Amino acid sequence: QVQLVESGGGLVQAGGSLRLSCAASGSIFSINAMGWYRQAPGKQRELVALITSSGSTNYADSVKGRFTISRDNAKNMAYLQMNSLKPEDTAVYYCNAGIRQWIWEGVDDYWGQGTQVTVSS
Repeated sequence: QVQLVESGGGLVQAGGSLRLSCAASGSIFSINAMGWYRQAPGKQRELVALITSSGSTNYADSVKGRFTISRDNAKNMAYLQMNSLKPEDTAVYYCNAGIRQWIWEGVDDYWGQGTQVTVSS
């Protein structure tokens, strides 16, 4: 059984910073891309940032220059450093990862339970 657990969300004033963490645990052979998504009330879930196993990154235009995604492959962790936060960044943030549990299996998609980020104006 594989689990993704996010942490680090909370309430912050506009212009502030937060760092989200995502921990993958369980039977894991390898992890492909890891990503952070967010979903605001009444809106669809959207990609915020993605990082491949080799460290290549991709960001939504709305967060470029403010957010930084990173990962620690040895610890099966991913992080999202969020700076210069804006009220429009308010959402539930979800961690996503493509995980191969066993060498003979394919890659499955896993999601965390989400962590709330609220940015006050």
